[in-house]
Amino acid sequence: MLTQVAEGVLIHQSELLQNNTVVVRGRDGVLLIDPGIQGSEMACLANDLRELGLPVVAGFATHPDWDHVLWHAELGEAPRYGTARCAAFTREVLSNADWKARVAEGLPPEIADDTPLDLYGLIIGLPAETTRIPWDGPKIRIVEHPAHAPGHAALVVGESGVLVAGDMLSDVFVPMLDDFTDTNDPVEEYLVGLRLLERVADDVDVLVPGHGSACGADQLRARIEQDRAYVHALRDGRTPDDPRIGPSAKPGWEWVSDIHDGQAQRLVSRNKRDGTPG
Repeated sequence: MLTQVAEGVLIHQSELLQNNTVVVRGRDGVLLIDPGIQGSEMACLANDLRELGLPVVAGFATHPDWDHVLWHAELGEAPRYGTARCAAFTREVLSNADWKARVAEGLPPEIADDTPLDLYGLIIGLPAETTRIPWDGPKIRIVEHPAHAPGHAALVVGESGVLVAGDMLSDVFVPMLDDFTDTNDPVEEYLVGLRLLERVADDVDVLVPGHGSACGADQLRARIEQDRAYVHALRDGRTPDDPRIGPSAKPGWEWVSDIHDGQAQRLVSRNKRDGTPG
């Protein structure tokens, strides 16, 4: 089911994980952002768009996580864009002969049989420093940042004031940091991402996170501060006072606490390895 959140902008939310697909109306069709996770839901979305007379003329993946780079044949053959780093990441995944088996291993078992992988990750990388999506529709600003995943981008739909945040500013997921490698600092990267989103907050009337509930501008800065407080607590080795984990977690989402515990343990291990306090 499509729900309008602003003039010319609609969302479709998946049943599992509450992934938000964003549909932006253009002159000749729609831009489809992060199109969903189950084949049946994507086919339903395609049918809804056909009934509205709205062909898909472009797609965009906010980042290269599996649940944001899927596609369905019924959505058509429109170009699917992402940042250069996002596209490079998916190309690397697809370069492995056993990529499909590797991706399938990471799928939630509830939907593994209904997650189409044939069109997985076919992202066209936009040139570095590109700030607009190339399509015949409302101007959409690309805000690339290093938080959560390589080449992550938030989008600001200028005419409607909608911020499509990708996997940030969720009311159900705590901030999920990028992999702890030898070459990155996922904590600082996340804080940089939050600062970049904060810079565009004055231009935003509606926030659509990658997962969870959309909200108005009045809640946007509160979500930024909540995510920042979580990351600071994680960095400092403190237990976050966060309603998304622990006994106050949303019913059915108690497992998000496991995500937090895993991140906290990895950060402790990294700090011990590097001799960093905390």
